[in-house]
Amino acid sequence: MKIKTTYLSIFKLIMITSAFVLSIRNMPMLAETGMQMFFYIIVAAIIYLIPVGLVSAELATGWPKAGGVYVWIKEAFGEKWAFFSMWMLWVQMFFGMVMITSFIAAMWAYVFYPPWANNETYIFIMIVAMYWGVTLLNLKGLKAASLISTVGVIAGVFIPAALILVLGAIYLFQGNPVNMDFAFTAKNIFPDFSNIGNLTFFVSVVFIFAGLEVSSVHANEVKNPQKNYPKAMFMGIFLLILLNVLGSLIVGIVVPKNEISLVAGIMQTFTVFLTKFDMKWLIPVIALFAAIGATGQISTWVLGPSKGMLGVAKNGDLPPWWQKENKYGVPTHIIFTQATAISLVALLYLVVPSINSVFFMILILTTLLYAIMYIFMFAAGIKLRYSQPDVPRAYKIPGKKNIGMWILAGFGLIAMAFVVVISFFPPEIVSSKGNSSFYVWFMAIGLAFFVIIPLIVFKIKKPEWKQK
Repeated sequence: MKIKTTYLSIFKLIMITSAFVLSIRNMPMLAETGMQMFFYIIVAAIIYLIPVGLVSAELATGWPKAGGVYVWIKEAFGEKWAFFSMWMLWVQMFFGMVMITSFIAAMWAYVFYPPWANNETYIFIMIVAMYWGVTLLNLKGLKAASLISTVGVIAGVFIPAALILVLGAIYLFQGNPVNMDFAFTAKNIFPDFSNIGNLTFFVSVVFIFAGLEVSSVHANEVKNPQKNYPKAMFMGIFLLILLNVLGSLIVGIVVPKNEISLVAGIMQTFTVFLTKFDMKWLIPVIALFAAIGATGQISTWVLGPSKGMLGVAKNGDLPPWWQKENKYGVPTHIIFTQATAISLVALLYLVVPSINSVFFMILILTTLLYAIMYIFMFAAGIKLRYSQPDVPRAYKIPGKKNIGMWILAGFGLIAMAFVVVISFFPPEIVSSKGNSSFYVWFMAIGLAFFVIIPLIVFKIKKPEWKQK
């Protein structure tokens, strides 16, 4: 019997891509940059977004086996560097989850007592309670987790984002005060390059779109992928940029720049709107809605990366202890390890006396670790053009011989190298609080620690670790 082939429409692929990377939590950070957000986003799109989307599409259609990045890098550079890259992809979530859950903690604060949003002890307690709670819920496996995640995406992203855009339009139509300087001057649009720390914001903009490569697994499911996949990718990137820019502009218009909280900026914006429209009673309602939704979103990150690490463990790259699963196929030892690590990272809120500084430091280290993985992914795209040129790729980056791949992957490599270097320069948001030295040591020790561990583990690994 002939099986009917079902293709994804361009619209559906755009929606899938958006679901992976769209979030309202990044809007306050972009709003902090003012009109310079256009410079950061355009540069990020050219040297990061487009290369990631198209290079990962070629790799995904050439090597469509489960495992994604791990498989691609293993084919290009061998098991050692595949394990190393997968490790980076896993450990970056320790910091990424602290950043995301601190944002959600601020949402919950607006449900009960808004001043808690600026209380370091409250943020720490909520991060630990939320992540461990969602971890325990995920012990039932993917069926339970998928329902939580679906509700989370709708309630925690799409509805709040739509509300911000609608309320923002009404706010402007009524002629209310605007707190952003819209002057199209070089000083207003371009960062102050004399202060290299300001370029660290570029690193944070890159993280907004980190994870775009995940949607490449669907490249084979599009009809005529050579033509339609890049079309869907470019349209998806345009949509992501448009929504992020519009939302960030509204936050910047409503909340004065020196008052924007990277953690609670979204609820600051809603508070201004609803106070202005005499609907303050809706503030805790919207906060509750967004908090429940965003809490559900983190469920995706409990099982996703841990399943990848389970595959690595079963391949023999980690000791048998890491291979433990419950009856639902959940890697219990791995998810409890990551919950413990996330709890330890959250202690930063009790050490550094500025919520914005902690948030930004965690954001940069997350992106720094992610960048290491991307360096190997871009290099794999180039290497496989030479080592395995005859492997069929449903989508192949156009260009005579390998010039197209060299241009895109080359841009990606330059961007990621820049991210690694610039991450060590403390931005004004950190240095103004007197945390510059701590920032540099935090980045250096964090990077060194997580780079050395996988290399040691691979060095001492034993043949009996591989699952029979």
